[in-house]
Amino acid sequence: MKVNAIGLHWKELFLLSHKAYTVKTGTTSEYTLLALYLHIPFCQTRCTYCAFNTYTGQSDRISRYMSALAREVQLVAGDMRRAAHTIYFGGGTPSLVPVSELEQVIRVCAEGFELPADVEITLEANPGSVDQAYLNDLRQSGVNRLSVGMQSADEHELRLFARGHSLEDVRQTVSMARKAGFENISLDLIYGVPNQTFNMWRNSLEIALSMNPDHLSLYGLGVEDRTPMQRWLAEGRLPDPDSDLAADMYEWAADQVAEAGYEQYEISNWARPGFACRHNIHYWRNLPYLGFGAGAHGYADNLRYVNVLRPDEYIARIERQINPLTFPLSAAANQSETEHINPQEAMAEMMLMGLRLLQEGISLNGFQARYGHDLWSIYGVELDRLIEHQLVERTPDARVRLTRRGRLLGNVVFSAFV
Repeated sequence: MKVNAIGLHWKELFLLSHKAYTVKTGTTSEYTLLALYLHIPFCQTRCTYCAFNTYTGQSDRISRYMSALAREVQLVAGDMRRAAHTIYFGGGTPSLVPVSELEQVIRVCAEGFELPADVEITLEANPGSVDQAYLNDLRQSGVNRLSVGMQSADEHELRLFARGHSLEDVRQTVSMARKAGFENISLDLIYGVPNQTFNMWRNSLEIALSMNPDHLSLYGLGVEDRTPMQRWLAEGRLPDPDSDLAADMYEWAADQVAEAGYEQYEISNWARPGFACRHNIHYWRNLPYLGFGAGAHGYADNLRYVNVLRPDEYIARIERQINPLTFPLSAAANQSETEHINPQEAMAEMMLMGLRLLQEGISLNGFQARYGHDLWSIYGVELDRLIEHQLVERTPDARVRLTRRGRLLGNVVFSAFV
């Protein structure tokens, strides 16, 4: 059993943190509760649609990078023991990292932050990048939620995406994860793909549902600048995605997934009862989060920041840093992209993020308590117009949220608050 510097296994720290967290719930505002995001930028291959900060051919840097990541957590945490409730390893491909190095970072998070006993710890995994032994060790390390990048059940689409896995790899990954003790597994799928037919999409979704995931993320393809997918479309090598067909795919999927017992809690996300992703809900409630790692974004104490992109520069900056800086920054933060968020900007961002939560929406009472203003006094004109066009509704329990029509026209709704 691994222990830390004071002789406690990190899981014991969770229990100690839970006691402190419970005592402080009456005095610690929910608006200061943190989520922790840790970016792993390494990949074996780069997907053709991906515009995230990722790098191939740098696996030799992983160990040094993970040491820097743990050190950044220590530097930002300081000795304040702030409360946090989720940890999320995103990428990139976090499942390329040895479990022992992931566990070291989890342990540092437990030492630096007050974490509840039921802390949600998510790791993104590519099918085919893990085996049974890895998943067994991963579950024992404390990771309790696995997000599997299925993307499609169609072999032609997987090749188009440059995904290095097959459908059988997805099935095996889910099966092995269940055997390892994972009780919270999410699958990702993409619709609105060039040359994708309705039957292809239906087949992918039905196969995903047959694996009984606890959570589904269904994303419309976003064509990002400077990606192979964008270049192929510009060159005419691929047809433009059919937006009307994509809308039909989305609406059909929403009905099918609901019939299978999942609740749509966010525009692109569905979960069985009790399995909504707490980390992502934290974002959509516009609550503070800390981003660690190369290219990671963070937002806390009314400060938005992004770390330098390249792993080598990130490692060098953290290795040179000796003392903590002003929270929430580390030496890896790109000062030219750090900005203070004023109250008006914070309220606008609350509208953009909160309306993505389809059941919860935005509470009028919660908005008043958080910002000191009546929601209608700030956005009454915009909300009245959106309600008139049946894009937003005001519920009997004093919330505003998207209508079913508004879900399809989300960008129109969100543009009202920009």
